[in-house]
This record gives sequence, structure tokens and C-alpha cells, in this order.
Amino acid sequence: MGDPVTEYTARLQQQEREIRSLSAEIEILKNPQNLNPSQRLDELREENAKLKYRLNILKRSLQEEKSPDHKSMMNINQRLQQIFSRAIQASCPELDNPPLAVTPNQQAKFGDYQCNSAMAMAQMLKAKGVKVNPREIAEKIVQNLPENELIQKTEIAGPGFINVHLKRTFVSKLLSNLLVNGVQPPPLESRKKVVVDFSSPNIAKEMHVGHLRSTIIGESICRLFEFLGYDVLRLNHVGDWGTQFGMLIAHLQDKFPDYLTVSPPISDLQAFYKESKKRFDDDEDFKKRAYQCVVRLQSREPDFIKAWNLICDVSRKEFQKIYDCLDVTIVERGESFYQEMMTDVVKEIEGRGLVEMDEGRKIVFVPGHSIPLTVVKSDGGYTYDTSDLAALRQRVFDEKADIIIYVVDSGQGTHLQLVYAAGRMFGWYDPQVTRVEHAGFGVVLGEDKKKFKTRSGDSVRLIDLLEEGLKRSMDKLKEKERDKVLTPEELVAAQRSVAFGCIKYADLSHNRINDYVFSFDKMLDDRGNTAAYLLYAFTRIRSIARLANIDEATLRKAAETTEVLLDHEKEWKLGKCILRFPEILQKILDDLLLHTLCDFLYELATTFTEFYDSCYCVEKDRQTGEVIKVNMWRMLLCEATAAVMAKGFDILGINPVQKM
Repeated sequence: MGDPVTEYTARLQQQEREIRSLSAEIEILKNPQNLNPSQRLDELREENAKLKYRLNILKRSLQEEKSPDHKSMMNINQRLQQIFSRAIQASCPELDNPPLAVTPNQQAKFGDYQCNSAMAMAQMLKAKGVKVNPREIAEKIVQNLPENELIQKTEIAGPGFINVHLKRTFVSKLLSNLLVNGVQPPPLESRKKVVVDFSSPNIAKEMHVGHLRSTIIGESICRLFEFLGYDVLRLNHVGDWGTQFGMLIAHLQDKFPDYLTVSPPISDLQAFYKESKKRFDDDEDFKKRAYQCVVRLQSREPDFIKAWNLICDVSRKEFQKIYDCLDVTIVERGESFYQEMMTDVVKEIEGRGLVEMDEGRKIVFVPGHSIPLTVVKSDGGYTYDTSDLAALRQRVFDEKADIIIYVVDSGQGTHLQLVYAAGRMFGWYDPQVTRVEHAGFGVVLGEDKKKFKTRSGDSVRLIDLLEEGLKRSMDKLKEKERDKVLTPEELVAAQRSVAFGCIKYADLSHNRINDYVFSFDKMLDDRGNTAAYLLYAFTRIRSIARLANIDEATLRKAAETTEVLLDHEKEWKLGKCILRFPEILQKILDDLLLHTLCDFLYELATTFTEFYDSCYCVEKDRQTGEVIKVNMWRMLLCEATAAVMAKGFDILGINPVQKM
């Protein structure tokens, strides 16, 4: 369904053309008896009046919804797209789906935003056999721009670029709105259900650096959707079922025969796993007993379920240490959760006649894919294919998810696309209605550009990595002599903020699709696009009001009564940068690339530095250091910058501190 304002406007224009045509016919009628308006003309005029009334109501409603007085932050780019969409349709009604290209202007001297649709429209018209100069189209678009609250003026440049200059008073009102109401998300059309599958370690194995990216990226994606008002279910699809549990239970029975009455003191689950794996590989009798244990576990015999739960609990406690450090909230729902559902999935696809036999296996071919899904192994057991299909089905039908995101490494891309294609083939979901997406990511590399490993060639334990981060961040803080000005509690808070913030930001600031090099030296550098730089910048901004002896109550009052002046070019640049925040979030919502937010925060911090270097916020007596003048509108710009940075940090899962 299209925009109602656009629809009514188009109908009005068509009717007014008909009215003019009929009126002209009446004027030229020579027979006096025919000079009365026709019945058709009366009907058109009556309907036209009704449409005009309805259009005015819609316009007022739209204005109220987009008004700066509304608590939500306005997405300026989106609002400009609405305005230019109407102008483009009015300019070239003969074009179906004309291109709409509105972007921030890269060169401030040419304006604030730019509409680049005219050139592509000229190409579309040329394909229809109509030759027209793009500049002429641009002129038509400008002429058809509806009345609006935010455009000061437009200029046509080059082959047909339309440069847009915003009204400074309008931008000032938006900033005041932000200061009074806080950083609020744009209005949400409907509160959709989002399922995010991330982290997903294996029970009985320690989390290693390979789990780092999924955990960090997944947590931030959840925080983004939650801030924007979606209903988010954060799922940890842990590996908690399968043949490895047979060998673990068999080893548990041998090593701790009283496990049913006394909780086994397994302090190092990784070592326990390695011991059981060695026995499984070397001892045929042990291997047979391990397989028997699997069968009895899958039959849900109470003693074996208890052994399984004991092993899972030890793992969960270790996982939770990582999640506490990284401030991650997640609901565990492992492969075991889907066991009974897998039987239903196999029955369903067998009932549809889609299953083929292949050397005792039950497989399913999906059109367009040469590799089949194996839903039942030759020994009658299920596979990852089966559990992933069951999980997808449960998320669509039971959770009623509108959006399902899998934050899984890119190496699983082929498998996941096959599962999604099967889900579509089975009719479980329509991709036009339900968004099912793989947010893949590259691997973590060491500084030698090879896969990040320990010197012995093992995967780097995630807990070791986090502890090393804590040590290095403390060294960095002491190097900057922060231990001399911070209390012991403040120092520990700063240490954790820097350590975990830097590890997260180093990951999120890289395009997730690519591999990235893990380097403590780079991530702790307080120059350039790093968390260390941004955290120090944020702390400095927050300290400006404190150093000027301005309390929060005074700032709140000023936000309600003081106009945010944007006369200086650096004030104007900073104000526009702050208000691009909703545009940035919308882009990430579409492509799930969080480095865009990191780039924005870095741009905001550097733009603020330019502003602060050029515009006095607080003027002090050079000799006494006493504050003699406070430029309150500039203090408000400081506050708006800090508020947006704080919300950006929150989405990235970074916890800034008041003192650093």
C-alpha cells in the first residue's frame, strides 16, 4: 500500500485536469441551453472537495507526526525522501517506481543533502523513447516540492544534482527536542518479533576466540533492535546434544562413580573433555560403552539425564563468566530443545514426498542447490541439518518471529542458505513477509595475519583474552597516571570499561564480513578510531559542564528555554552531525553492519573537537581561572553530543565511566 498523501495528491491532480477539460468544453459550447454545468462536472467538483478536505487532514496528521515537538528523533533523510518522492511522482507521473536517491552532501559548501534522482529518471525516460535533459527534470522536481518544514532552499548543480539546504531554525528545534526528551527512537510502525541466534558455544568445551565475534556482534544487534522498540528474543543455540555426550558420561561414570549423590568436582572441563576423547579414540571397549550411553541418554533415562545436566551446568558457569565480563544477556536453548520437534519435521517432509533414500540416509534436495540436506543418518540418528530445520520451524510458527537473524561465522553460509531455501520450499515462510538472514562474519587473525592461535597452536581461550585485556588496560591507565587522580574504585571501573570496551569496539568497528587482526596495542591506542579515543573524548565532553560549575538541573532548564544557536559553521556542522543518528540506525537495521555506527561515533567525536576548538563554551579569567561567561547554547550542544554518544555506546555494549 502506498503513501496515502501521495495517492490523494495524484487523484486530486487527475480530477483537476478533468475539471479544467470539462470547464473548457462548456465555455466553447455555443448553444445557450448547454451552458449549465454537466452532471459529471458537479460530481467531480463534489468529490474533489471531499478529497481536498481529506488530503488536508492527512497533511496535518503527517506534520504533527513529524513535528519537532514529537518526542521521537526525526530521521531527516527519511523525511526528505517523503518530500522528494511526492515531487518526483508529480514531475514524471508516467514513470513506474522512479528512483529516489537522497543522501547527505559530502561537501558542506554545496548544501546539507542532495537529491540525485534526475539523471536516472532521464535514462528511464530515454528507454521509453523520450529524450529530456536531466536538469529539466531536476527543475520540475524543485517546482513540485510540496510545502514542508525543513527545506530552506534548493539549488540545481552539474548535470542535475539538487542540493538541499536545511532551515537552521528547524535543526535547532530538533536539537532542543533531543535535549528535552532524550535520545528517543524514531516512531515504529509495528512492534515486530525478532529472534537473534548468537554466541552458540559447545557444552563441555571452553569458549574460545572463535566465539568472540558471534557474541559481541549478536549482543549489539539485539541492543539495536531493542532500542528501536522491537520485541527481541536472544537465543544461545548451544551444542548440548550428540555423540560426544556418550563419551563424556561414560568417562564421568568411571572417574566419579558417586556422581548421582555427590556433585563431581570438575574444575577443568576442557581437560575432562580431552581425557574422554583420548579414551574414545584409543579404547574400543570405552567407545562401545560411549555409544550405549548415547542411546540411553536419547531414551531419557533419569541417571543419564542427570549426568548430562551435571556436565551442562559446569559449562554454563564457565560461559556465564564470559557473559558477565561482556555484559551479555542471552537465553540458552540448545540442540536438545529441538529433539522431539525433529521427528515432526521428518514426518512432515516425508508426508510431502520430498525425502529420498541414499545409501540408507534420508536426504532432501532443494531446487537450485546441488548439495542435499541429510535429515536422517543411516543409523537412524538426526543431524545438524535436522536440528537447524526444526529450530527454523519453531522460530517461525511457535515464536511467530517476523525477523530471524543468525549471527554465525561466514563458513556456515552455504549450510544456512540451504536450510533457509528448504524452509521456503516447505512453505514455512515467505521472504516477503518474514526476514530470515545470516549475519556472517570473518575470522579473527593474529598479528601475523594467520588464524589467531596460542604459541602451541591451540585456540585462544576467551577468558584468557579478557584477563589479558584487563591487565593491559590497567597498564595503560597507570602509564597515563590515572591511578594518581582516580579512587581505587574509579580506577577499577575505568580498567573494565577500557578493557572490555576496546575488545568489543575493535571487533565492531571492522566490517563484520571481513577477517580482522586482533591487536591489543591498536585497540588500546587513544588516537584514531578506537574505543580508547572515544571513551576519553566522551569523558572530556561530560566534564565540561562540571568544570563550568553547571549542574544537571540548570542544563535541563536551559534545554527548555534556550534556543540552540547554529550561526558558527562549526556549530552548524556539529548540529547536523548529531541529528544524523536515526539515519545511521536505519541503515544498520537494513544491512546489520555495525561498523557504520562506530564510524559515525568517531565522526561525531572529531566534529565535536573541531567545534570545541573554534567556539568558546566557557570563558575563564586567565589569571584566576574563574568562570566569567558561559555560552549556554554551546553547552547544550555539548550535552546533545554526549547524549547521542552514550546511546551509541549502549548499542555497542560499551560502558563509559564518569572519570577516566
